Amino acid sequence: MTRKITLDWTRGVGLVGAIAAALWVLVLADRGWTADTSAGSAVAEPGAFLATLSDGLTFAGLLFMVSSGFTLIFGLMRTVNMAHGSIFLLSGYLALELQQQMVGKERNIEPDEVGLVDWLLPVLVGAVAAAAIGVVMQQIFLRWNQGQDLRQAIITIGISVILADQMLAEFGGLATTMEWPGAVVHRFEFLGQRYATSRFFMLATAVIAGALLWLWLNRTRMGMIIRAGVDDRQMVRALGINVNLVFATTFFVGSFLAGVGGGLGASFSGAAPGADGQWLLNSLIVVIVGGLGSLRGALAGSVLYGLVVAFAPAYLPQSYTFYSVIVTFVLLAVVLVARPYGLYGKAAV
Repeated sequence: MTRKITLDWTRGVGLVGAIAAALWVLVLADRGWTADTSAGSAVAEPGAFLATLSDGLTFAGLLFMVSSGFTLIFGLMRTVNMAHGSIFLLSGYLALELQQQMVGKERNIEPDEVGLVDWLLPVLVGAVAAAAIGVVMQQIFLRWNQGQDLRQAIITIGISVILADQMLAEFGGLATTMEWPGAVVHRFEFLGQRYATSRFFMLATAVIAGALLWLWLNRTRMGMIIRAGVDDRQMVRALGINVNLVFATTFFVGSFLAGVGGGLGASFSGAAPGADGQWLLNSLIVVIVGGLGSLRGALAGSVLYGLVVAFAPAYLPQSYTFYSVIVTFVLLAVVLVARPYGLYGKAAV
């Protein structure tokens, strides 16, 4: 009874907070009136509101690409793969290097010089390489430590440190950017705001990948086994299913998704030392908010986190935008209090 009252109270506070935030964004955040915000209220400046909303949703697409693979591995195998961010960054670097070789230039590549194949093929090659590294890591280092969470976390942290040092030695310490294909690099103006179509291309890529992943999980035998393993691993073992093959397949798919995300990330914000840690943190936040092993949870967590990242600096008063990161922790706190296993998560079986 006490827990029910606490949850009802928390949800009530969360609902009131969501309504207050919506009113602030829609009406009250008017520059020069109640607060000096960067974007202004949605009623007064609808163009800035739509641009911020687009920023949040397109960033959520990239978040989903990376975190969906992480939640598969984490949800099924209960392995906190702390090298997930390193696989993401390594794939981005490999895709960038291959694109430079295909175009024939190392610097100052213009979008008009990049065809769709010059972007798509490097991304796929980098993703396959990331998937292969993930499977090798799982088979050599993690397979023998199944169920030992702390040991697996320490092993993957060590692997991530080694990969980070090797990437720094091989690719240098300066940020480099992979070019989008020229066919998707345009800017259009809407309600006084100029916006890049490449962000919508990134979102479309994530939507297609998410649809294919959903079909694989819900319409194939292997996908059904993986979903069953998330719900009840012991029963899957008891049915005589080759769990090692299921785990290897899961690691391959999860690392492949991180690899595709690495190519998108290298085109979106560039590849640089430190990005691996940032994207590991992003994946952890999405998984915590959405819930372990849930594709719907990864989607919901990505959208919520993406919107918070976009709206917090735009609609907080300019003198307080430095504290916009705190809003992320507020999101985590509210979700964990109301739903301890995440929005769509379940207790481990």
